[in-house]
Amino acid sequence: MRGETDGELMLRLDGTQPLSAESVKEMDDLCDRAEDHREPGPATVHATGVPPADWWTELTVGVVSKWERAVRRFERLGRLTVVVASGDCAGTALDVLLAAVVRIVAPGTRLLPSWTGDATWPGRTVHRLTHQAGAAAIRRAVLLGVPIEADRALALNLVDEVSEDPAPTLAGLAEAAGAVDGTELAIRRQLIFEAGSTTFEDALGRHLAACDRTLRRREPSA
Repeated sequence: MRGETDGELMLRLDGTQPLSAESVKEMDDLCDRAEDHREPGPATVHATGVPPADWWTELTVGVVSKWERAVRRFERLGRLTVVVASGDCAGTALDVLLAAVVRIVAPGTRLLPSWTGDATWPGRTVHRLTHQAGAAAIRRAVLLGVPIEADRALALNLVDEVSEDPAPTLAGLAEAAGAVDGTELAIRRQLIFEAGSTTFEDALGRHLAACDRTLRRREPSA
């Protein structure tokens, strides 16, 4: 099985499987459940694996486009998103890891851009790596396929924690997520996304609108 669900808001993603229409469906199904689920709490993905050398030979641009949109949808969910990764992570596993709000990896985890015969895959992961860690920090990974070890990923803020036992962190995140309004979380996440690509003047209106929304949500004074 390429991936499996466990409970309402959890997916086990097998990165050894090539990107396909099934991959898109799994991610969209998780997002559907996250959007329909009434109770607070994170949407969690457990990911690991590297696809085989020929993973891209049957791929079409149409599937790639749908996958990128599904990952972007996960990235913009109105609830906390968490990825717990282990082992070597490439392909779909790396894509989803870099799209999560919180990233926890096991010791020895390595982040690897997927290889396509004579170069690395030029998907949106290149954009996320560059945007999150800077061009100088990731150029060898993107240009030469050099793995990013767990400790270096932590130093570059590509992951938040290296842990043999993520259970305590996950429990704490579940509790914290209950205090966060999903819509407000999504607004602040979007402000973070836009901060690196907009000027202060262009961003000001969006921040003022978010501030105004927050002030309007205050309970009336007694």
